Amino acid sequence: MTKYTAFAVLILFFSCDKNFEEINTNEVDPTSASVDPVFLLNNAIINTSTSGTQLNFDLGIVQQVISPNSGVLTGANYNQENREFSQGHWTKLYQNVIKNTGDITAQLLADDAPNRPNLLNMTRLVEALAFMILTDEHGDVPYFEAGKGLSDQIVLPAYTPQEEIYKDLINVVKNATADLSNSAPPENGEVMYSGDINKWKRFGNSLLLRIGMRLTEVDLALAEQTVKEAFAGGVMLSNDDNYVIRHDSNYTNNAGSTLNATEANNYYMVDSFVDFLKDSGDPRLQSIAIRYIGAKSGPEQTQEIGSTDPDDQIGMPMGYDNSTIVGVAADMNLASFYAFTQVDRYRFIKQTAPMFMVTHSQTQLLLAEAAVRGWVSGDPADYYAAGVRAHMEQMAAYDPDSAIPTADIDAYLAANPFDASNALEQINDQYWVSSFMNGPEAFANFRRSGFPALTPNPYPAQDITGDFINRITYPTDEIATNNENLSAAVARMGPDNLDTKVWWDK
Repeated sequence: MTKYTAFAVLILFFSCDKNFEEINTNEVDPTSASVDPVFLLNNAIINTSTSGTQLNFDLGIVQQVISPNSGVLTGANYNQENREFSQGHWTKLYQNVIKNTGDITAQLLADDAPNRPNLLNMTRLVEALAFMILTDEHGDVPYFEAGKGLSDQIVLPAYTPQEEIYKDLINVVKNATADLSNSAPPENGEVMYSGDINKWKRFGNSLLLRIGMRLTEVDLALAEQTVKEAFAGGVMLSNDDNYVIRHDSNYTNNAGSTLNATEANNYYMVDSFVDFLKDSGDPRLQSIAIRYIGAKSGPEQTQEIGSTDPDDQIGMPMGYDNSTIVGVAADMNLASFYAFTQVDRYRFIKQTAPMFMVTHSQTQLLLAEAAVRGWVSGDPADYYAAGVRAHMEQMAAYDPDSAIPTADIDAYLAANPFDASNALEQINDQYWVSSFMNGPEAFANFRRSGFPALTPNPYPAQDITGDFINRITYPTDEIATNNENLSAAVARMGPDNLDTKVWWDK
């Protein structure tokens, strides 16, 4: 039995009413003292895993995964609005993370939090990660008043400007990380690091590093100061420190569930991404991709005709719909558009595939850029190589058949050495690869760094005036229920459309 399954069983256990007299006693209320709040934290941790929204927007914007189909799949494939299907991160993070972390904080503070300071600080770090994703995706979002429906009866929270959110996140993450203590009561029941305080500290400092680097185009002094503090505190040391959601049959990978069910035949890897890996001889292409050679329809995409050979991979070009892509496939001598390369759903994006949210690889690549900028000690080339190696080694976590031999990693690094004359582009191109299937992070770093240097989607009818989508719009439900506060945010930030930039995106 996994830890996640045990969590579910425990919740079910508490849901049983003992007798008629107790029928009005809410024993499943997760804020009740009858349930250890560490299980609320576990629920929050599990739900920091990205939602299916990334398939429609984030991964398409950064040209990694795309669908040629319209309707419910409309989004970055056409650079068009689709509010009904752009709300996944919003709904999942507010309902299943921010609500839980808010309830934990209220309960602990009411019950004398110093008795469980580590749980409180773990909660603050998980909440900070969720808020960072939300504000990076949308801009101004409910922050200071969010998650306080129980404690303060705030059901229509005000929106906070992104600049204020980021400055507060810096303080929250710094303080929570510093206050974690091995001398405090242990919290071994949490599912991320099983109570290992040193790993939680390294996660906190790595998250702080990410926050600091996000500010390089808007507040260079604050970015440098934050990065230096994160580095001094000690960041992730290996893949053992990764903040990763380990899915199982009860808690499935959202994208994996989608790509193994109704949409299995509708999403394809983009030629920009496939060619980047293929042209450099990157062994990760063989770990990630599959192409059903000769498939003329979805049902013909069988594992028997699937090839994972890098030489066989052909990415789908941007700018086409399910009608026009047919001619493109024919011109490329493919049996149909079903014969373009996909993410391998038998290995890499199974329903139980892990979701890596903050990793050693990403951290090393951010340190490589920080070293280029002179903010941290160490050789940028060493950080760069460590970041690439860590992500290649991470492939084994998806499936044994995705593992990359050490000799292949060594050969790739020897053939693609660090180039100091092109450092920022090279580092952030690798960050793009390292963030594959973590759409929000890939999208955020693409906007911040300007890399990779992608060619804009040429689809003829678009809802944007610039080259790329700059943010995800607010959900329809939020417009309907919290319009007054949302409108105040729009008045500050700019129109609620795909063109408006978030504060740090200059």
